[in-house]
Amino acid sequence: MSDGAAGAADLPEREGMDFDVVVVGGGPAGLATAIRLKQLDPELSVVLLEKGSEVGAHILSGAVVDPIGLDALLPDWRQDETVFAKTEVTDDRFLYLTEKSAIRLPGFGMPKILSNHGAFVVSLGDVTRWLGAQAEALGVEIYPGFAANEILFDDKGAVTGVATGDMGIAKSGEPGPNYTRGMELRGRYVIFAEGARGQLSKQLINRFKLDAHSEPQKYGLGLKELWQVDPAKHKPGLVQHSFGWPLDDKTGGGSFLYHFGDGLVSVGFVVHLNYANPYLSPFDEFQRFKTHPAIRDTFEGGKRLSYGARAITEGGFQSVPKLSFPGGALVGCAAGFVNVPRIKGSHNAILSGKLCAEHVVDALKAGRAQDALDAYDAAWRDSAIGKDLKPVRNVKPLWSKFGTRLGVMLGGLSMWAEQFGLSLFGTLPHGKPDYAATGEAKDFARIAYPKPDGRISFDKLSSVFLSNTNHEEDQPPHLKVKDMSLQKTSEHDVFAGLSQRYCPAGVYEWVEEGADAPRYQINAQNCVHCKTCDIKDPNQNIVWVAPEGAGGPNYSGM
Repeated sequence: MSDGAAGAADLPEREGMDFDVVVVGGGPAGLATAIRLKQLDPELSVVLLEKGSEVGAHILSGAVVDPIGLDALLPDWRQDETVFAKTEVTDDRFLYLTEKSAIRLPGFGMPKILSNHGAFVVSLGDVTRWLGAQAEALGVEIYPGFAANEILFDDKGAVTGVATGDMGIAKSGEPGPNYTRGMELRGRYVIFAEGARGQLSKQLINRFKLDAHSEPQKYGLGLKELWQVDPAKHKPGLVQHSFGWPLDDKTGGGSFLYHFGDGLVSVGFVVHLNYANPYLSPFDEFQRFKTHPAIRDTFEGGKRLSYGARAITEGGFQSVPKLSFPGGALVGCAAGFVNVPRIKGSHNAILSGKLCAEHVVDALKAGRAQDALDAYDAAWRDSAIGKDLKPVRNVKPLWSKFGTRLGVMLGGLSMWAEQFGLSLFGTLPHGKPDYAATGEAKDFARIAYPKPDGRISFDKLSSVFLSNTNHEEDQPPHLKVKDMSLQKTSEHDVFAGLSQRYCPAGVYEWVEEGADAPRYQINAQNCVHCKTCDIKDPNQNIVWVAPEGAGGPNYSGM
């Protein structure tokens, strides 16, 4: 059994609790896993750990929800009067933006799989809170505010549980006056539902070589704001997606704009993290997008309520790793089940949690424990998840290879053909991981971004304020630079300090002052847990780990 605490021999022994199943992560996938386990066998002991201050606190998504997952998990959800607020999609639009104009793509030309009719615009955070209540009603023990920071193994190398982080450790790394030892939660199976680039899921993928036969995982950075708009400009049920400006043709990404609720509009921007130009700032591209003539008027006279950012898995079908390993499995975005062209993942997250739970229950009934759930790994491709992901598998690689205009056209052609059972391209590879796609600064020109106007466009710090982000200040840094000298000689000198631009929260700064300039400054208090630094750093020199307790954003309505 492993123990990651420094000087563990001098520390009190951790207390432990035993369960049938331990679930790590309180998003849609983790909650669906827990709910399905208790539906199938109410006598099972199931515990769920959530690192946010409450279930839903760290959840950020568009979100237009395909109800297929909820229909499968909780068939009566539409009749529940306590259910989350939802607005059915009534108008579905796709735009191609140039700097001054917007070209609406005809609906009849879009592949059927991209249609949003029958889906609902929601706050995914509210959906998750409602799912949390359903899980607790079934008897699931939910522990919010406790991050799983360590994986426990038996002497054969099988996963036996997780340990929460110690509390009250000072910046020095020594126990402080309020020090409390973490707790071990042990299970016959441990299910990891940490979302994109989860710290423990990443370790498991590496340890068990789960990605040995899959393409590298690809990622995007999603940025989102929630607005209260002028009632005269509110169009409930309008779902609008765009691509093109302000990104150049070689940089993948696009926007979403969803009208829902009582005068609310969710607006977001996604930048594919395989972009090459180190001077590009996803945050500033998002702010610039809102000033487009076809977009700006929606927000004139409105009020920005919230802001957040989160990495999104984009590799799709060919990047899904092996899901099972001795003692547990991956579900949801930890497995990479986002459908990029649809900009949706919550339906597959719920379906994967349900599917995994069914195989866990079968294993437990057979008297098994701590072995690999290989039947679950074999089942997803023929399930609704595989049927959702396979037809769109070539959209991302075509976009990456041929750029936005030609790549999107080819991707659309591929999806049209797949509707009729035709595969024009087979299954295309993604190639190199996102961090390796970053170009050297000497090969690119700086991008001059306009100053924010404080009405439609904003700066990073005022945006982070709206995310309600907070961390205990006297704790070890949760953003770990492995080699600070490499950060200077490469990240700064070769890549022009791109971390201060790819980070959407102002965490990283190169401070040019004094004889020892530049100095690398990490403002960990600002971190919104998007994981972009862990993904995009060209040397893989920055490692994100969960901070103490319930640190991080506290999103409302996101």
